[in-house]
Amino acid sequence: MPSYSIDGVIPVVHPSAHVHPTAVLIGDVHIGPGCYIGPLASLRGDFGRIEIHEGANVQDSCVVHGFPDSLTVVERNGHIGHGAVLHGCIVRHDALVGMNAVVMDAAEVGASSIVAACAFVRAGLKLPERSLIAGLPAKVMRELSEDEIRWKRTGTETYQDLTLRCQASLREVQPLPEAESQRPRLQVGSHRPKQATAGPAPDKA
Repeated sequence: MPSYSIDGVIPVVHPSAHVHPTAVLIGDVHIGPGCYIGPLASLRGDFGRIEIHEGANVQDSCVVHGFPDSLTVVERNGHIGHGAVLHGCIVRHDALVGMNAVVMDAAEVGASSIVAACAFVRAGLKLPERSLIAGLPAKVMRELSEDEIRWKRTGTETYQDLTLRCQASLREVQPLPEAESQRPRLQVGSHRPKQATAGPAPDKA
């Protein structure tokens, strides 16, 4: 993986984590056990510290950064969707930040909450636990159901399994000129999209 020291500070990656070879880590970055860091993610600890705690994932093309002396944290089992931007904020344990969402400086996403895709969480906003957060700017829409929280947990477990799969079998190869006649399909579980709404919570399962 491209990993760079700055001012003598070197990124730290736990041996059980997977950091894709195209992700970039700079400076004061700490990747914890069992984490997944996806392709083209940029984690720039050249101003402030970045901590990605155990079992969390930061997916493709995410940007994680902060102002000087800031701390950007994704706590245990945090889930950061494709293209999201985290800047000097805290994502509490078991929370999800959706695709292309932005969470700004000194904001805090509460534990087990979901920030919807493309939401903008303004600087300094403290969001509660177990809530659906959406909008431009983002606001609390409603409390999450137990079913939605389980759905998020299953998605994160799928990425934790992906970490193990990558460690076991991810290799750089030359592509085939054509597909094999009996080409295998990946067998990776049954996690599927969930259609969340901003209105009242669905019936609790």
